[in-house]
Amino acid sequence: MGNPLDIEFEDMNGEHTTLRALGESNNEQWIVVNVASACGFTKQYTQLQEASVLDGITVVGFPCNQFGAQEPGTHQEICDFTSAKYEVTFPLMSKIEVKGENQHPLFTELSQSTGSDEHTGDIRWNFEKFLVSKDGSVSRFSSKDLPSDML
Repeated sequence: MGNPLDIEFEDMNGEHTTLRALGESNNEQWIVVNVASACGFTKQYTQLQEASVLDGITVVGFPCNQFGAQEPGTHQEICDFTSAKYEVTFPLMSKIEVKGENQHPLFTELSQSTGSDEHTGDIRWNFEKFLVSKDGSVSRFSSKDLPSDML
């Protein structure tokens, strides 16, 4: 496995960046999550936002419309919704595919990790979460796992 912190992706403005570039100099961990606005797990935005203000942690959301078409909005609609409803200030990236033929390389890498439920492979649903450490090691959490249980 390579270091997922250095895999490029696009932000909401179409600019290329990496997880490492989004982190602060004191970052120890990044929470990477595929998000959707119309999912039963959408309320996890609250705990993700709480985690995003902790020292040494950067939360990065990747909108994805692959599961039940639960993220159909434009980039602006997604940002407006998360800001108004959940006061989200952590970065939301460009909408991507997290599984299948057009899976983004970041999620190809992250999907190789094994979760606490012993699952390895494809992302199964919205709000699957990955805790990436500074050294590139990855811990995987299912949609049902709460962000507060990850730290």
